[in-house]
Amino acid sequence: MVKIGKLELGEFPLLLAPMEDVSDPPFRAVCKENGADLMYTEFISSEGLIRDAAKSVQKLDIFEYERPIGIQIFGNEIESMREAAAIAEAAGPDILDINYGCPVHKVACKGAGAGILLDIDKMVSMTAEIVKAVKIPVTVKTRLGWNHETIRIVEVAERLQDVGIQAISIHARTRQQMYKGEADWTYLNQVKDNPRLSIPVFGNGDIDSPEKAAEYKAKYNVDGMMIGRASIGYPWIFNEIKHYLQTGEKLPQPDLAERLNVAKKHLDFSVKWKGEKLGILEMRRHYTNYFRGMPNFKSYRTEMVTAESYEEVCEILDKVGEVYADYVF
Repeated sequence: MVKIGKLELGEFPLLLAPMEDVSDPPFRAVCKENGADLMYTEFISSEGLIRDAAKSVQKLDIFEYERPIGIQIFGNEIESMREAAAIAEAAGPDILDINYGCPVHKVACKGAGAGILLDIDKMVSMTAEIVKAVKIPVTVKTRLGWNHETIRIVEVAERLQDVGIQAISIHARTRQQMYKGEADWTYLNQVKDNPRLSIPVFGNGDIDSPEKAAEYKAKYNVDGMMIGRASIGYPWIFNEIKHYLQTGEKLPQPDLAERLNVAKKHLDFSVKWKGEKLGILEMRRHYTNYFRGMPNFKSYRTEMVTAESYEEVCEILDKVGEVYADYVF
């Protein structure tokens, strides 16, 4: 049984990665229904929380059915991160996660996210202060290093454990790689082989199929996996991986009726939570993957991503159901 603090997550938990503008409550809802064991919010700016910025505060919204749920924060100032940690804890999550992995320029080049990998001592000091500031378990999401020459992930994991984190998720790329090239999970083996490390280690990067999940589970000895981009528009991946790990057999792909049902459910929640205009706008990133592989679909996708009303999107989805009624994935 894998545990974070007192939270029991099963024998090999699958985590939904925190993804900016993706891992919101509507998306988390469909992932939870399809097998995600632990989910995190989008990353939230510590400065935004302290200033009570509306967008940052809205990201604190969590729902009972999501549990266990973690709130993730990022920032480059220790005192601001302490204050933000306390604000996040007051929202009632089960876990507080620290983002030391975001590679985007506007975050990393200000010393936050993966930027802190250039100052491991500060990373450890910041983590220690956050652990002291809250009563709930603290976890960390990070990368291997800033670049290949600065990889110290075995040392980082041990030092963060020593100041109190209760799990670590490692994206097996450097900041320099961004999301390019192949994730190198051999470093996760090294972390797991450290006899001083006792906290769970979750692997992240390139897990996009049940077969790869099984292969990497066997090769790299991680305690669970964090799924990110492969779940966008395809929340079924969590249950598909679980089934394959248990039986060695692949589940059939969701049929069109199931895809339409989940897409509509996702859309409904998005509009309800964000309002019609923003809810429709932010759903657009998901349609390509919900209906990936369908022939001659470009015109329908174009209609979906240009539709401006809820009713219009629903009409297009209904039309897709009629036109492709006999299509088999």
